[in-house]
Amino acid sequence: MRLGIMQPYFFPYIGYFSLIDYCDEFVFFDTPQFISHGWINRNRILKQSGNPAYITVPIRRAPRNTAINNIVINNELKWKEKIYGQLSYYKRKAPHYSIVMELVRSVLEKPRDSLSNLCIDSINTVCDFLELDIRRHIFSDMELGIYEVNSPDEWALRITQEMKFDTYVNPPGGMSFFDRGKYTEAGIKLEFLRNELTPYIQRIGHFEPGLSIIDVLMFCSTGEAKSMLKDFQIM
Repeated sequence: MRLGIMQPYFFPYIGYFSLIDYCDEFVFFDTPQFISHGWINRNRILKQSGNPAYITVPIRRAPRNTAINNIVINNELKWKEKIYGQLSYYKRKAPHYSIVMELVRSVLEKPRDSLSNLCIDSINTVCDFLELDIRRHIFSDMELGIYEVNSPDEWALRITQEMKFDTYVNPPGGMSFFDRGKYTEAGIKLEFLRNELTPYIQRIGHFEPGLSIIDVLMFCSTGEAKSMLKDFQIM
């Protein structure tokens, strides 16, 4: 049985959903410290020039060690309107603009202050849209008896043990971060999933990989996107 664990990101790239699709269950790890300039409150789409641009959810100031699930959205700013304006670029180019905008609006228009809840909702809404029927949990709601976490790579190990899974799957960016020996000693198989970022037509004269899942859904049908989820390697 395979378990995936990731911090909640804002409309993440397709590899995030490949990981969810590949696993038997998935945990939104929402209690680590929030890190600025990452993927938790922003992601990339295309802009008029054909280059990437960030869509960003503004947050209120918080102490440096604030956990992700305690970060508050700055709703005094008109950030939703700004994102809708940035996404209007796709109106003339993307065949699925209307349905994807409806999906985005269904997430953004819910009244809320929690950044973590917004990110989790963005992911769950896409999962439902792509019919990814995998059990998903929020770590802060689980009340697991985690103990003896002596280094960052042990969080996944302890969660996997507590949930009684025999395989933990992570994106490839963490390969150098994990001590494989700890997992082997605990009887847990450690896998890394790398999505191949299959090229699709973005109508910009070249392919810009690794953008938000919003970009994929704008240009690709549901069936095409689901097929792209399966285009990965296990390392």
